[in-house]
Amino acid sequence: MTPMKRAFDIIVAILILIAAAPILLSITILVILFDGAPVLYISERMKTPTTSFRLVKFRTMRSSSDSLRATGGYNQSRVTTLGKWLRSSRLDELPQLWNILKGDMSFVGPRPPLRRYVEMCDDTYEKVLRNRPGVTGLASLLYHHHEEWLLKDTSDPSEAEDIYCRICVPQKAKIDLIYQRHSSLCFDITIMFATVLRRLKPLLHRR
Repeated sequence: MTPMKRAFDIIVAILILIAAAPILLSITILVILFDGAPVLYISERMKTPTTSFRLVKFRTMRSSSDSLRATGGYNQSRVTTLGKWLRSSRLDELPQLWNILKGDMSFVGPRPPLRRYVEMCDDTYEKVLRNRPGVTGLASLLYHHHEEWLLKDTSDPSEAEDIYCRICVPQKAKIDLIYQRHSSLCFDITIMFATVLRRLKPLLHRR
């Protein structure tokens, strides 16, 4: 990560954190009222092929032993009503501002993988994780909906994991490596704006 990219991440994260403080507080209260404790979901993710960190999100699902696998259709019943709204708006990812400030993540980069997938696809992630993981990224923009479509009808964890490792990981890696070759602050800002516009689009269509 270049010093300019790191400085950009810190400045923007602080500005968003200040502006979003009332939203963070409101979501915290809503999760407590509707879904109970814990408010946050903390998961081990990989920053490099050998270095892990604790990714923080608002909790959107009921706990299960399968939480350390790809989220397939069999798992969607665990998503709470509030969690569906948080996920669709991506507000569940606001606590990741803390990960950005700590330097675990950037705003833009490959999505941080679980340790099990790095160990299963080590050659792939050795290349992909040369970039700092991000809250959003080129693969998130271009492949997220297709990944959801592939996994939505899976009936058990093994089936979801097979599809994820055999199809999703290689396809996302190709896109992440395209981003890696063309990475720049201008490209990052473009991806961030495109991510925001994608989330605002459904709201604009309802008006």
